[in-house]
Amino acid sequence: MITGAASGIGRALALRFARAGAALALADLDPEGLAETSRQLAGASPARVTAHLLDVADRARFAAFADDVLGHHGRINLLVNNAGVGLIGTARELSIDDIAWLMGINFWGVVHGVKLFLPALEREQSAHIVNLSSIFGIVGVPGQSAYAASKFAVRGFSEALRHELERAGSPVRVSLVHPGGIRTDIARRARLGAGAARGSHEAAIALFERVARTSAERAAGRIARGIERDEERILVGPDAWLLERIQRWMPVRYWRALRLLAGGRSA
Repeated sequence: MITGAASGIGRALALRFARAGAALALADLDPEGLAETSRQLAGASPARVTAHLLDVADRARFAAFADDVLGHHGRINLLVNNAGVGLIGTARELSIDDIAWLMGINFWGVVHGVKLFLPALEREQSAHIVNLSSIFGIVGVPGQSAYAASKFAVRGFSEALRHELERAGSPVRVSLVHPGGIRTDIARRARLGAGAARGSHEAAIALFERVARTSAERAAGRIARGIERDEERILVGPDAWLLERIQRWMPVRYWRALRLLAGGRSA
């Protein structure tokens, strides 16, 4: 099962798994994008593919969706919690409602997926949960306070979940994905914070397009290899690798090194 399957990494993963013969349950809130993913999948997989409209932040709808998926497919052994959104603005510029909206999707969407599918996953001899965090779940940078909070939350939840399942002898493994800049529409679709200045959105898009070097297809390939190797932390892209190393070397003062790399400019 893949959330956020209407575009970007979610669509690329769906195509990759379909070519490998996987049965798929695809979910997204974007009906047009989901239909396009389904169109691209036509004929790619001999197994069953179902598409479902879903708001991952809505617990009741997610519960009904889980029942629907298990009713159609009978079982699940790979859960990919990929759905995510962006939010433009500093902590000072964002409203509490802005932050609650983002956390509902980026964090609670992951929690809902895990809680509602874990019983079915644990009925399998072997199963896997893949949660999408971000390089901003490892480093926090200016202008990304809410997004970083959600991705740090996904990281903490996923790492503790992995340790709990290991201790319990569960057949379910957990991988945590930290993509760097991936060429998707997340910046273009990001919400502008209540107090953010006009023009901030265009500036954020321009910056994102300069630094996002990895295609969604390459990201999907890296994630798939990480799942096959049972990697606990899957870094996607050379920028994610570099930033993770800098944070490891300078766990408190990494922002000083990042500013130097950026030529002293503010992010």
